[in-house]
Amino acid sequence: MTWEMVTNPLGNIALSALVDALPIFFLFFALAIMRMKGHWAGLITALIAIGIAIMVHQMPAGLALGAAAYGALFGLWPIGWIVITAVFLYNLTVKTGQFEIIKDSIASITDDRRLQALLIAFSFGAFLEGAAGFGTPVAISAAMLVGLGFNPLYAAGICLIANTAPVAFGGVGIPIITAGAVTGIEAMQISKMVGRQLPFLTVMVPFWLVFIMAGWRKTIEVLPAILVSGVSFALGQWFSANYLSPMLPDIIASLLSIISLVLFLRVWKPRSVWRFKDEPPATLQVKRHSPGVIFKAWSPFIILTVLIGDWGLNNVKALLDKYTLKFPMAIDQLIIAGGKPVAVVFKFNWLQATGTSILLAAVITALILRISPAMFCRTFWETLKSLRFALLTIASVLAFAYVANWSGITPTLGQAFTVTGALFPFMSAFLGWLGVLITGSDTSANALFGNMQKVTAESMGINPVLAVATNSSGGVAGKMISPQSIAVGCASTGLVGKEGDLFRFTIAHSILFTTFIGMLSMLQAYVFPGIIPEAIAQAKAAAATAAQGATTVLLITGIIVAVLAAVAARQSEQRA
Repeated sequence: MTWEMVTNPLGNIALSALVDALPIFFLFFALAIMRMKGHWAGLITALIAIGIAIMVHQMPAGLALGAAAYGALFGLWPIGWIVITAVFLYNLTVKTGQFEIIKDSIASITDDRRLQALLIAFSFGAFLEGAAGFGTPVAISAAMLVGLGFNPLYAAGICLIANTAPVAFGGVGIPIITAGAVTGIEAMQISKMVGRQLPFLTVMVPFWLVFIMAGWRKTIEVLPAILVSGVSFALGQWFSANYLSPMLPDIIASLLSIISLVLFLRVWKPRSVWRFKDEPPATLQVKRHSPGVIFKAWSPFIILTVLIGDWGLNNVKALLDKYTLKFPMAIDQLIIAGGKPVAVVFKFNWLQATGTSILLAAVITALILRISPAMFCRTFWETLKSLRFALLTIASVLAFAYVANWSGITPTLGQAFTVTGALFPFMSAFLGWLGVLITGSDTSANALFGNMQKVTAESMGINPVLAVATNSSGGVAGKMISPQSIAVGCASTGLVGKEGDLFRFTIAHSILFTTFIGMLSMLQAYVFPGIIPEAIAQAKAAAATAAQGATTVLLITGIIVAVLAAVAARQSEQRA
C-alpha cells in the first residue's frame, strides 16, 4: 500500500519546522554540549527522526524503518567501502615504513619555516586529506611542523586553517559523493560547482598562512613562492573537479602544488631563511633517501590515482557495472514524493565501486612492497576495527538523512528556510559551516543539510546545484573550529588543555572564510549564474570519450611521476 509524503504536517510552517528540526537540535546538543560519542549521537538522532516521521508526518512505521535501513546500507556501501579501503591503503604505507620516507621527502626540501608551512601544512596536508581524511592531515602535518621546530600553537593553528582547502574533496571525494546521494543530483555536477568556488579561496590560503606566521613584510619576501603554491593548487583543484572526478581533486592539486614549488625553489630562494623567535629545538630527524627509495614510497598513491582514473572511464564503468547486483527493498515504489513513486533499490556494485579500485591498489602495493599475506590481512582487520565507530556514525547519519528526505521532514525545513529570501545563497554557506562545526565532518553536514538546501533553492528559483555545493564549500571553513579538529590539533602538538587558545586562534579566520564563500555564492547566484552547472547532468556533460579518459590517466600519471622526479632531483642537488 502506497503512502504520499506529507509536508507542513501541523498546518503551520513555523511550528512544523520547529518540530522537524528536533533531530538536528538534538545532534548539535549531543555533540557540542554533552560531548556524546558520534555514533551514539547519530543513532539517537536517527531514532528521533523515525519517531517524528511516524507520529507527526503519519508515515507508516514499516516505511520509516525501511527508509532508515536503506540509508544505513548506502552509508556502508559504497561510502563506507571507500573509507575502509582508503584508510587501509594508508595504513599499509605506515606499517611498512614507507610513509616515513614520504614525510622525509617533503620535510627535507627547505629550512625556511614559511616555505615548510606551504609544503607541509598546505600541500602535504591536502594530500593526506585526499588520501585518508578523518583527522589524519592535521594530526600528521602539525606533528611534523612541531618536530621541525615550529611554535606548537602556530603549528596546530596553521594546519587547521590550511585544511580548509581540501576538505570538500577529502577521503577520496566522500563529501561530494554523499551530497549527490542524498540530493539525487549527479555527484560530478556538484563537484564542478565546488570546483568553481573553492579555488577562489584556496589560491589565497597560502598567503594567509604565511601572513599569520611572519607578518606583512616577511610574507611579501616569499610572495613568488606563495603564488606558485596557491595558483598551482587552485588550477589543479579546478581542473580535476570539473573534468576528472570528485575523488581526485585533493590528490591531483596537492601533488601539482608540491611539484611546482619544488621546481620553483630550484631556481629561486628567499633573501633570508625565516624562523620563529625563541622557537623550540627541532626533534624530527629528517633522513635523506635515494630517488629510487622515494619513488617506491610514493608508488601506492601513484597506483591509487591511476586506478581511480581508470575506474572513472565510461567504457570501464559500463563494463564493470554489468556485474552490479540490484536488490529492490521492501519499500520500493511505496513512497510517493512529488507525485511519483520513489525507487528504492540497493545496488551492490561490488566491482564498479571506487572502493574496489582502491582495494586493487592495495593488492598491487602489497606485491610491490612485498607485504606478506598475513600482514596484509592483519592490517585490513585492524583498519576495520579502528573504523567501526566511524562506520556506525556514517550509517546512522545517512539513515537519518533518508528518513528526513522521504518522510517530508526535509521539504518542510526547506520551506521554512525560504524566509531568508534573497540572502539564501549567502546563508547556505553558514548552514554548511554550522553543520561541520558541530559534526566535524563535511560528509555529515552534506547528509544533514544537502537535500534541504536543494529543496529550498528549487522553491526560490535558484539553481539547486549552487546551494548544495555552497553547503559543502562553506562547510570547509567550519572544520578548523570543530571540537574534533581542535582536539586532534592539540593532541598532536602537545597542547592538551589549551583547546581554548587554539579555538581563539582559528575562529576569526573561520568566519572570514565562510563569509567569503557566502559572498561568492551570492555573486554566482545573481551576477554570474552562467557559471553554475545544470542540476541534471546531460549526457554530453556527464560522459567523456575513451580517448579523453586515456589522456586523463596519462596526465595524472605524468604529474605524479614529475613530482617524484622533482623531489629526487632536489635531494640529489642538496647532497651534492
